[in-house]
Amino acid sequence: MKKLFLFAAAAVMLASCGGNARNSNAAADGASAAELAAAGTVYTIDDLMPVAGELVGQDVTVRGYVTHTCKHSGKRCFIVGEDQNLSFRVEAKGNIGGFNRELVGSELAITGKLHERRLSEEYLDQLEKDLSEKALAEDGSAETCEAEIANIEGMKQWMQENGKDYYAIYYMDGEDYEILGE
Repeated sequence: MKKLFLFAAAAVMLASCGGNARNSNAAADGASAAELAAAGTVYTIDDLMPVAGELVGQDVTVRGYVTHTCKHSGKRCFIVGEDQNLSFRVEAKGNIGGFNRELVGSELAITGKLHERRLSEEYLDQLEKDLSEKALAEDGSAETCEAEIANIEGMKQWMQENGKDYYAIYYMDGEDYEILGE
């Protein structure tokens, strides 16, 4: 369920994997997000998500495998980590003119500015209502895409369990990238 909306927001990543950069496991290192960012840390998506809220507005480097590039404009791509449970959106900015389709399957290190989009409970309620109305208009039944409704309910549940009045989606304006493993 997080997958769709992290992807939709989703969201965080692009850039160069330089000399002092290192792979990170933030929890294992015990370092703060600010310390890791200052050290030139290259995050995996799984390492980034727990500390993303602390890094909003900062330049970060994320690595992941490209699962999709927008075929018409190439102005965004989506990457996943090793286990493919989380998806992250990257917008083409800076030195990135676009993401070509040949990148699908490639592992990239992407550097750029991390952003957050907050979805309020009111927004999620309206989205859920709109989905139901759309289903009625299209085929006359009250059935809706169960996966979309389940995602919305999952976000609301997460908000309640974590005492938040929003669901955060993270994404990145990518400035530069490097293809890894070539």
